[in-house]
Amino acid sequence: MIHADKLWKQYGKHEAIQGLSFSVPEGSAFALIGANGAGKTTTIKMLMNITQPNRGTATVLGVDSRKLSARDFSRIGYVSENQDMPLALTVGEYLDYLRPFYSKWDRHLEASLRSQLRLPADRKIGNLSHGMRMKMALACALPFHPELLVLDEPFNGLDALVRDEVMESLMTQAGQMTIFISSHDLAEIDRFVTDVAFIDEGKLLFEESMEALMSRFREVQVTLEGEASLPQRVPVEWLDMKATGSVVTFVDTRFAESAMSGRLSPYWSSIRRVETKPLSLRTIFTTLARASRTQANGCKEVPL
Repeated sequence: MIHADKLWKQYGKHEAIQGLSFSVPEGSAFALIGANGAGKTTTIKMLMNITQPNRGTATVLGVDSRKLSARDFSRIGYVSENQDMPLALTVGEYLDYLRPFYSKWDRHLEASLRSQLRLPADRKIGNLSHGMRMKMALACALPFHPELLVLDEPFNGLDALVRDEVMESLMTQAGQMTIFISSHDLAEIDRFVTDVAFIDEGKLLFEESMEALMSRFREVQVTLEGEASLPQRVPVEWLDMKATGSVVTFVDTRFAESAMSGRLSPYWSSIRRVETKPLSLRTIFTTLARASRTQANGCKEVPL
């Protein structure tokens, strides 16, 4: 559905995006994750032909992103935290305006979304709160059954209740279209994303399925017979290592349960117990983000 090939975007001397390549499979819920300022919104703007890359290419629905037409956009739903809408129109008036542009507009789905998201038809868009405007943007992007739904930081600035309502609407529609979402609010998206790409300072650090990512990351807790100490050198794939009392903890980015005992024995001889537990997407992201900063400062390589 989306294929980016060595995208570069430069603003003056600042290289916002540097050689970005990734592919979004049809039917997936693909998350582009990264900290604020990592380049997620710039990437989406290039994909949506809002801005053009300095180098590289991208295709969306099989079409060069620089040549997307009105017909192509009728197959794409787009929701952005900074989305412009006519503030003088009411919710109902704006939906009336949009409806004729889409041959597949579903009036029943429109009414269902307005009810589910509690959007009053007679309320002016300019009088809606930020959270209500985000719900309005979603209510405008879904009724025509887009093949591709692009969401740029859809949860930014939303309170917990509104986030839950938006998430409920998304999960109801998931599976019927391909979803491409950029976010740093990872606790909200790890319930439904199938694939993930991690971008940091304009560079892609990794891209893989959630299943593969979750299977290879574990928090490891090693309880020793005596006082714990950290070896001077450990495998590069062990991150965020700490010692407290008789316990050593770290994140293993290449976890394999069958090999764990053999990998630990060269570093600690008197091991009483080893426990492992899966990590959330948010914890994986923060661990890798810290490691990436450490690498940028000239320390050890980040295993990705």
